[in-house]
Amino acid sequence: MSDEMTDLELIERITRKDSQALQLIYERYERPIYTFAFRIVKDAMLAEEVVQELFLRIWNAAEKYDGDQGKLSSWMFTLTRNIAIDGLRRRQIRTSKQVVKTEQLNQTPDSATDTAIAVETKVIGEQVRQAMRKLSPDQHQVVELIYFGGYTQQEVSVSCDIPLGTVKSRVRLAMKALKSELENIGEEGHGYET
Repeated sequence: MSDEMTDLELIERITRKDSQALQLIYERYERPIYTFAFRIVKDAMLAEEVVQELFLRIWNAAEKYDGDQGKLSSWMFTLTRNIAIDGLRRRQIRTSKQVVKTEQLNQTPDSATDTAIAVETKVIGEQVRQAMRKLSPDQHQVVELIYFGGYTQQEVSVSCDIPLGTVKSRVRLAMKALKSELENIGEEGHGYET
């Protein structure tokens, strides 16, 4: 295989799982992609992870590239930016969880916890669970992954193999349904079904 092949020819070969074509794309773009990722994440190890993730996505989803939408390099840099931002978010979530755990360890439970507050919290929790059960299975899945699993919309798109626009649409519709369902949450007389 020649270094003279165009990006379009290489990506077409990658869709047919030609590992030599992936190697050529990697050799052609690894350095500028790494530099770009490093500028975003400002961490050498994370930038390397971003580069690995990018080429893994290219290998697994090369058919998603549409040459009519722009150059391959533009698509790659857009994916790199998204992966880098997702990486930063995951790191921030991990850091936040570690801080919260440390703070929780430093706190002692209050033995004078107000029973009324505990009951109200339980009722509200049940109202939220009840509202979630009313979502369609598709909406429930994306809300569960994003808001309770800590996934980004891009990660849900990849892991569930659905277009990013569909993920965004399901989240928007689910939030609208939940907002309507939970308008009066916590108000007296707005209990839950048993």
